[in-house]
Amino acid sequence: MDSLIRRLEAHRLGESEGSSDDRHKDESAKGIVPAQKLIPTRTLGPANRGRLLQALYDIGPSSRADLARLAGVTRGTIGGIVQPLIDQGVLAEGEVIPPNEAGGKPATKLWFSKDARPICAVLLMHDRVSACLVSLEGKVYAQHAADFPKNLTHPTDAFRIISTCVEETIASGKPILGIGVAVAGMINTETGTIVTVSLGPFLDGLPLEAELHKRFGVTVCVDQDTRALLVGDRWFGQGRGRRNFASVHIGETLGGALYLDGHLYRGPAGAGGEIGHTTVDIKGRICQCGRRGCWETIAGSKWLTDEAKVRRLPQPHSLDVSRLLTLANDDVPGARELLRDYAFNISVGLANLQQFMAPNFIVIHGDIVRGGNPMLHLIQESFRELVFHRPGNEIALAFGDSECLAALRGAASLLLSELLNFVI
Repeated sequence: MDSLIRRLEAHRLGESEGSSDDRHKDESAKGIVPAQKLIPTRTLGPANRGRLLQALYDIGPSSRADLARLAGVTRGTIGGIVQPLIDQGVLAEGEVIPPNEAGGKPATKLWFSKDARPICAVLLMHDRVSACLVSLEGKVYAQHAADFPKNLTHPTDAFRIISTCVEETIASGKPILGIGVAVAGMINTETGTIVTVSLGPFLDGLPLEAELHKRFGVTVCVDQDTRALLVGDRWFGQGRGRRNFASVHIGETLGGALYLDGHLYRGPAGAGGEIGHTTVDIKGRICQCGRRGCWETIAGSKWLTDEAKVRRLPQPHSLDVSRLLTLANDDVPGARELLRDYAFNISVGLANLQQFMAPNFIVIHGDIVRGGNPMLHLIQESFRELVFHRPGNEIALAFGDSECLAALRGAASLLLSELLNFVI
C-alpha cells in the first residue's frame, strides 16, 4: 500500500493522459461516460490504476472480465493492474459470479477492501470544524466536531482547534491515507492557503495544507467547499459517471462548481465558483461582499428570514424552507407567496449558470434541500421558464445529500482524486 501511495502522490489532480473518444452514442446522449481506454500495456502505471479505480466507482463492483471489456484491453492487462492493488489492500475480491452456459471458471467481483486505509475528511466552516473518517467505498464514521469561540482572532488559535479535531478523529482508527479539507471560503489551491472566509476572518491567511502536512505527515488537499461537494457528487453521488454537470450550494452563502468534459474546472490559483456574487439586480440590496444586487442577496437564507419579517410571518428569524412549507400547507397568510418568490429567486441564478455553461444536470446542496421534493418542484417550474431548450437536450435539477455528509464525502474525494490520479 505504501509503495502505491508513493507512486500515486507524484501525480497531480487532472494530469491524466488523454481521454477516450470511443463512447456509446446512447450513453453520451445521457451524459454518461463508460470507462476510459487504458494506456497501452507498455506504459502501465499510476494513470492506468487510477482509471481502473475510476471505472469501479462509476459502475460498482465488477469482475475482471467486465473491466477488461469496458476498458478495451485483455483480462491479462487488467490482472496486471488489479493484483498489486489486492496485495496492497486497496481492492478485495467478493461476490462469486457463476459461469455462463458456455462453461468456464466462476468469476469474482472486485471492490474496495474494508481493510483499506481510510481518509480523514475535514469540513471547515466560519463557526465550527467537523472531521470524520471516510472509507474508500464512501462510508462515513468516527465523526468529531468543535465550535470556534466567538472571541477567536488569530489563525494559530484556529489551527490548534482544527488539528485537535483531526487528532480525535484518527486516534481510534487505522493509519490514514491522507487528509482532505473542504473550506467555506476562498482558497489558493496552488498553496493550500485560505485566502478569506467572509464570516470567519480569523481563518484568513492560514496556510492550512502546509500546517496539516507538517503536523500529521500525510498528503493533504485543501479546496473550496462547493468544489468539494462537486467532487463528492462525482465519486459518491448523483454526478457519478457523468461527464458534464454542476453543483451549487444554497444557504447563508451561495457558491457553485463545474465538471466540464470530464474535468473539475478551477480558475488560476483556485479562482472561480463565486456564482453567488454574480449580479442579478443592478439596483438591488448591498451584499456582504460590498457589491450591490448579487444573487446571494435574493437567494441566500438571510433573504428568506428578512422577507419573512417584512411579510409578518411567525418567528421569522428562525424560518427555514422546511418550516415555510409547513406554514404554506397550513395556509398561513403570505407563506405561499414567499415560498414561490424564493423558488423563483433561486431559479434565476441557476438559469444564468445553465444559459452560460450548459451543464444540463445541476445538483443542489445546502439549507434549501430541507424543502424536499415540493421545493425542488417549485424551483424546476421557474427554472424551465427561464432557460432555452434544445430538442433532445434534457436539463435536470436534483437535490443532493444532507449538507454535512455531502461536504465530508466531498473533502475525502478531493484527497482520492489527488492520490489516485483520477481524471478530474
